[in-house]
Amino acid sequence: MRASPGARQDAFAGLWRGAEGEVRLAVKVAAPPDKGKANAAIAALLAKALGLPKSAFTLASGDASRLKTLEIRTEAGGLAAALDALAGEEP
Repeated sequence: MRASPGARQDAFAGLWRGAEGEVRLAVKVAAPPDKGKANAAIAALLAKALGLPKSAFTLASGDASRLKTLEIRTEAGGLAAALDALAGEEP
C-alpha cells in the first residue's frame, strides 16, 4: 500500500500507481509518521474496514517508507473482494 500520514482524516484513497507500474492501495491517516504511529493507524483502519482484529496485520516491509507491505492473517474467503471494495474496484 501507499501511505500518506498526517492527513486530515483516516481514509482509503483508491489505488496508487507507481512510476514502474506497481499498483497499491492508497491509505491516508491522520497520525504522524512518528515512532510507528502512522503504521498503527493504518492497521487499525484496515482492521475496522475488514472486520478483523488489529493483531491480524503485520508490517512485512516499509516501516519508515510510504510504500508498505502488510501481511494479513485470516481465511482467504472474501478477503480479495473486500480489498477490491476498499480500493474502489469492481470485483
